[in-house]
Amino acid sequence: MKLQKPKGTQDILPGESRKWQFVEARAREIFGRYRFEEIRTPHFEHYEVISRSVGDTTDIVSKEMYDFYDKGDRHITLRPEGTAPVVRSYVENKLFAPEVQKPVKLFYMGSMFRYERPQAGRLREFHQIGVEAFGSSNPATDIEVIAMAADFFRELGLTGIRLHLNSLGTPQVRATYRQALIDYLLPHKESLSADSQRRLEENPLRVLDSKEKADQALVEGAPSILDYLDEESQAHLDQVRGLLDALGIDYVMDPRMVRGLDYYNHTIFEFITEVKGADLTVCAGGRYDGLVTYFGGPETAAFGFGLGVERLLLLLEAQGVELPGLPALDVYVATLGAEVNQAATLLVQSLRRQGLTVEREYLNRKLKAQFKAADQFAAKALITLGESELASGQVVVKNNQTREQLEVSLAELEADAVSLLASILES
Repeated sequence: MKLQKPKGTQDILPGESRKWQFVEARAREIFGRYRFEEIRTPHFEHYEVISRSVGDTTDIVSKEMYDFYDKGDRHITLRPEGTAPVVRSYVENKLFAPEVQKPVKLFYMGSMFRYERPQAGRLREFHQIGVEAFGSSNPATDIEVIAMAADFFRELGLTGIRLHLNSLGTPQVRATYRQALIDYLLPHKESLSADSQRRLEENPLRVLDSKEKADQALVEGAPSILDYLDEESQAHLDQVRGLLDALGIDYVMDPRMVRGLDYYNHTIFEFITEVKGADLTVCAGGRYDGLVTYFGGPETAAFGFGLGVERLLLLLEAQGVELPGLPALDVYVATLGAEVNQAATLLVQSLRRQGLTVEREYLNRKLKAQFKAADQFAAKALITLGESELASGQVVVKNNQTREQLEVSLAELEADAVSLLASILES
């Protein structure tokens, strides 16, 4: 058997991993401005954590979860999404306690797992960045989270991302609309795709986001949930729209947009862009005021989103956004002879402790090959260390671009390499 990675997973190699680090670092920086703090939950949970919250009839639970019984006969699942584990942690750790500042603002980053057909931007192990805010029913919280996502995309340098907005109303509104949708679709059941026929029985709102052309044609005439909003739901939506308008955040109302998870109510949203002629959802989320009570916690308002890192990186590449590489190499230490191996190690460690980025020769190559390596690393300065330099205690520091050079002692480099390098690099 050839040993290779499982289908639907990927190795994130050096070079690529720098892009991930950049995206994650920007997320931490921007979320920090909004006072969101990181939470880390286990990669696997008890099966009921997901099935109870996401819904037994959703595709995630019914078809896509990696679940198994462990050696203690406990039903375990790899987490397929991030919200349910965070809510479980919120309740288990009593973050709703009076002494905890509200709203509780959390974000997470990490692997999620779903058994589905791998394709570009969609893998069986995929990565999400998500945020969750607990304890505020104020529509301003909806807007804060949406605005934070918009800030994140803008500061990454992305353009052409459209905000789509909808409301699912209260649970009562959703239930009434669900029945109206069933009444509309049922006479056309035989014209629906097999998948939508199943969804009509189990989760009819999901028929609205079918990608099948025949289904989409039928859905065009379906009733709009916006026509079923009660006074409370309409008031919440009006405030959300008013705040978006006040902030100058453009959006489009999309009454066909739904969530595949059962716990959403009131505001839902997606950030969508076009890649190669097709719409791509980059980020999606909304309000889920009833989920905390599912886990035995007190009634708690909540709002959040999740975004796929793989999709985000695809979009950055498609738009030609340049991401930073490794930090510039300050010094490359070339060596001559095995006798200087210890001295070279001591020198590079001394330079690194002073805050410099340093690489050295390990392979005992000829000087010409070492100088070529220094050029490939784009090293700012070059130091050559051989037996004669070791005996004299003096080395030459060379500006690797201008070829200007300065002879200094090893002791001086160990005392203040930063100032010595500055003098040669500025020459």
